[in-house]
Amino acid sequence: MLPVTTDGKPRVHTNRGYDVSKRREQAELRRERILQAAQELFVQLGYPATTMAAIAARAEVAVDTVYASVGSKPALFKQLVETAISGTGQAVPAEQRDYVRAIRGEPEAAAKLRIYAAALIAIHARLAPLLAVVQAAAFHAPEISSLWNEIADRRAANMRLLAADLVDTGQLRPDLTVDEIADIIWATNSAEFYLLLVRGRAWDPNRFACFLADTWCRLLLTP
Repeated sequence: MLPVTTDGKPRVHTNRGYDVSKRREQAELRRERILQAAQELFVQLGYPATTMAAIAARAEVAVDTVYASVGSKPALFKQLVETAISGTGQAVPAEQRDYVRAIRGEPEAAAKLRIYAAALIAIHARLAPLLAVVQAAAFHAPEISSLWNEIADRRAANMRLLAADLVDTGQLRPDLTVDEIADIIWATNSAEFYLLLVRGRAWDPNRFACFLADTWCRLLLTP
């Protein structure tokens, strides 16, 4: 005998929840393929020469699917930058990132700076290829230069929050303002600075992280 609902009608079991979950999973896998294909082509061909049709072909989807899953070409590149920063398949607000939570939970200023320096080398390893794309396309594709500047401005705002957090420890030089502390960290935590030493001078990334943390401690903390 079939189970019935409260109104006496037979209860019909469906796999609707499973189907929705499966479709969502397939959509996410498709989006990941599109982003991976886009990154490969941007790095190989450059931003101007990479077409949405080429991205679709490499990801083995229709061009309309690329637009529906990620958006326009600038939006796609922005997603690559955001996921490189977050280290996940999605953009993650700064305050929700694990290393930011660890920094805020650490009472010692020097330890906060070491945590941040260690996190940066993983972020910049992912960002470095995209920075090279931006630099090569700056003249022909001003929209991604504007995007990079937007990311830099957001990073500056986040550095002011970090600077305030550091000042609250009472362990920073009293002659430095929050803005000065933020600007010093902002200038030295950039992907450009990372590439100068890691790619340009063949530094090991871990050496770079130690150098960065040591430099910040020497410049910012009280003796």
